[in-house]
Amino acid sequence: MDESAAGKDGAWPGGIAAITLFVEDLGETRRFYGEVFGLPVVFEDENSAVFRFGETLINLLKVTEAPELIEPAIVASSEAGARFQFTLGVQDVDAMCEELRRRGVELLNGPMDRPWGIRTASFRDPGGHIWEIAH
Repeated sequence: MDESAAGKDGAWPGGIAAITLFVEDLGETRRFYGEVFGLPVVFEDENSAVFRFGETLINLLKVTEAPELIEPAIVASSEAGARFQFTLGVQDVDAMCEELRRRGVELLNGPMDRPWGIRTASFRDPGGHIWEIAH
């Protein structure tokens, strides 16, 4: 492989540098991420707010700005249904669920033990994106 097409360490594929989530209400979603995840905004303008999850940037982008990024594909509505979920590892799923509830988060499910050997719980952000905590 041509090294200019590879990641900074030469490997393809490398880690995911950024994920852009399309959101209807940037202000509410930005507040949610700040309060629920306890992360500072690393960049923001009138159309987006960016948070750092380890080595990955999560870019919250107003849905009105999304078409120019992905055309000719179309932006699906938040009511179209979930097509993915993000998973964050935690030491104690039950304790994190209690903390999430204190932060005003309504769980979709869990905590529960899964047949594949992990304990999980899931919740939704204001844009409809699904987040799972797992141990």
